[in-house]
Amino acid sequence: MDIRPARTVAELLAAEALFDGPARADWSERFLASPGHLMLIAYVDGVPVGMVSGIEMVHPDKGTEMCLYELSVDEAHRRRGLGRALTEALATEAESRGCYGMWVGVDTDNEAALATYGAAGARDEGVFRMLGWPVTR
Repeated sequence: MDIRPARTVAELLAAEALFDGPARADWSERFLASPGHLMLIAYVDGVPVGMVSGIEMVHPDKGTEMCLYELSVDEAHRRRGLGRALTEALATEAESRGCYGMWVGVDTDNEAALATYGAAGARDEGVFRMLGWPVTR
């Protein structure tokens, strides 16, 4: 397995089977051009089999932390440590960028994600509620 950062639109488009839906070239370009956005892709025999995306969040009185935005591993490659390896690689990258920590929001009933993040060293910091605003165009 080889984990490396995505640097081109072609790499993101090649990994779209790992996303919730089809990747768009224009959104991929914007992602890559956005400071603090990062996607690490895991390859086995040159084929993308997992990804993790992170976004640096900066605040004037807190500094910079990494938000683990999304993690995905191809179903045929699950339960082999790829999710943990991707999570650990993102944490290492966060540390190298000077982030003081990393966090992820997880549904409380998502046992696979909770086990993966726990295996990668995450600690439960308590329950929180996530609220959202739909934005229409």
